[in-house]
Amino acid sequence: MEPLQVTNKEMTIQFPGKLIFGKGVLAQLANEISGLGCSRVLIVTLTPLLPRLEELIQQLNDQGISTTLDTSIVQEPTFRDFEQLMEQAQQADPEVVVGIGGGSVLDVAKLVAAQLGNDQTLQEIVGIGNLKGRSRKLICLPATAGTGSEVSPNAILLDDTDNQKKGIISPFLLPDIVYVDPLLTMTVPAHITAVTGLDALTHCLEAYTNKFSQPFIDMFALEGVRLIAANLVKAVQNGEDEEARTHVAMGSMLGGFCLGPVNTAGVHALAYPLGSMFHLAHGLSNALLLPYVMEFNLPAAPERFAAIAVALGCTPGSNHQETAQKGIAKIRSIIKQCGAPARLREVNIPQDAILPMAQDAMKITRLLKNNPRPISVIDAVDIYTAAY
Repeated sequence: MEPLQVTNKEMTIQFPGKLIFGKGVLAQLANEISGLGCSRVLIVTLTPLLPRLEELIQQLNDQGISTTLDTSIVQEPTFRDFEQLMEQAQQADPEVVVGIGGGSVLDVAKLVAAQLGNDQTLQEIVGIGNLKGRSRKLICLPATAGTGSEVSPNAILLDDTDNQKKGIISPFLLPDIVYVDPLLTMTVPAHITAVTGLDALTHCLEAYTNKFSQPFIDMFALEGVRLIAANLVKAVQNGEDEEARTHVAMGSMLGGFCLGPVNTAGVHALAYPLGSMFHLAHGLSNALLLPYVMEFNLPAAPERFAAIAVALGCTPGSNHQETAQKGIAKIRSIIKQCGAPARLREVNIPQDAILPMAQDAMKITRLLKNNPRPISVIDAVDIYTAAY
């Protein structure tokens, strides 16, 4: 196969208006919100985080800012979940929407901020670049490390009508202000730390080996791989390791920066049916498929996969192929050390679901087109079978 070339495709980079990264920065958020001159705030978050937010809410109340809390998003969100939350949001009519949670919470908060005061329906904004604008301020704080949603223009919902995951991609989904406080991730359970960290690692890896990779994004991608690979197992095995948590949070954020200009590819496309058909968590779906898609893609980009292996901490072999194979073995080792399942059968996926999943994955053309090697439905069957 021809080596993967760095693309000359036009690149658009859009960053949040302001980014604050550091341990304990949550304490600054009340003053940040107050500085926006608003009187009504909606906070979309998770019930386990409420004790951490008591001081924030008290500070907002003391400054005369009324706060509406929503904790209704407890799993990967559906169109129906979003529309129910929108009813509450419209009644509260906030000037500022704050998302504090995992990727699902942040995705929904981003969409709420965009849809308040917008006459477009949810169906009309699905896809790339269809959202016309956003009239409310948006602040995001990730509580997992993670999806990188806090710095990406993407939001993903499950459409109840056809059971397909749908992406809404728009620069208007980028927050005005992002706070990344690694201390918010300290209480995340080990199994969630593992699969969200593996998701973030996949973002970086798929951006670097992408058909449309870009040198500017390569910097984020390789550093993200390095930080996550060196620290994820530590964070899983000792959740109180602040340094490991901080490095994984930074790696996750760097992975998020990859999502707008370059985005993901075959791993994510093949992972989607695991979520929509069997309700597997997104990060777990990616982890189950990552080494198998890497093996499939390696012939199309051996030099790039070799660079990934070095970023993962592997010593170079005698050629790119050998080095890249070390990288795949390292990924398998990280997954195992994180305690994540390595096979589809381990999470009760029936073997007769392989062909329907492969057919379903073919619909995710917005990601498949990025893959360094074309994936046919037969290839998808082969990859799922290998992962079985």
